[in-house]
Amino acid sequence: MSDAPNQGRRALPVGPKLSRDGLLELRSPESSPPVAPRAPETPQLVQAFVSRHRSFFILAAVLVAQLALLVVQITRARILPPAKGWAVTVLVPFERSLRGLTDVTGGSWEAFRNLTEAEDQNHELSARLADDETRIRELSAKAAENERLRLLLDFKARAPFATVPAEVIGASPGENSNTVLIDKGADAGFATDLPVVTPAGVAGKIIAVYPQSAQVLLITDPSSGAGSLVQNNRVQGILKGAGRGLCQLDYVMNQDPVSPGDVVVTSGLDQIFPKGLPLGTVVRVGEGNLYKQIVVRPAVAPDRLEEVLVVTSKPAAPEEARSQAH
Repeated sequence: MSDAPNQGRRALPVGPKLSRDGLLELRSPESSPPVAPRAPETPQLVQAFVSRHRSFFILAAVLVAQLALLVVQITRARILPPAKGWAVTVLVPFERSLRGLTDVTGGSWEAFRNLTEAEDQNHELSARLADDETRIRELSAKAAENERLRLLLDFKARAPFATVPAEVIGASPGENSNTVLIDKGADAGFATDLPVVTPAGVAGKIIAVYPQSAQVLLITDPSSGAGSLVQNNRVQGILKGAGRGLCQLDYVMNQDPVSPGDVVVTSGLDQIFPKGLPLGTVVRVGEGNLYKQIVVRPAVAPDRLEEVLVVTSKPAAPEEARSQAH
């Protein structure tokens, strides 16, 4: 009874196994251990690697063959020209491009260097030109000053009256008061109403004296006045300032012949200015109710005064000169 179940069970046949010798083996599940998978042989691995990278090996073989052919062509004198021709064909474009790039780079660098040098030279020449222009202006100013001083000294030497040179150091602001300040005053013996002249003519008269300076009223000031006459026909009048750098000749009758271009000089009748000094030139003449309207441009430009002469003594009158001679 106890063996009945076991008798009912029949052992299952074990599947055939391939032995190392190629024979079939029958092993039961209980007696046969599991067999590990067989590792592939080295020749098989190499063959599989070559098969997998066949394209690479073909390309390498082709490159080696070409290299060998190139070596053979170079080593043989007869076929050297073709190899050389191939090399030239391949390398000449690169060589030309490199040479062109080198030429362009060298030319650009040379142009840049020349431009830099030209710019430096331009700056240097500009600085020299500025210095030369400054020097020329200084020399021109000195030459003009020397010319003014020469004329002033010549006039001083020829004048029949004593004079003292002075320099203009200031001017009054405003259009209605035409005065200047000179650098000498009471210390040089100056007093009010002394005439102030230049080689060109009358500039004005002193109206205020200080210890080391004096104020001069110009003839263009409306409050000034000087006895005058027209030089060519001896017509007399009074020259007064009209402002704006001009003067007017008053008290000349309409019938008196005065024309533009006539020179007006001092008459000496005002007992201030010596006789015969230039006052200005007539620029416009018009008829009035009784007197002419005469505009005179002064002989001395009021805005260009730099050096003047102050008349400190008047020339002797004819009677005084005869009495002194006796």
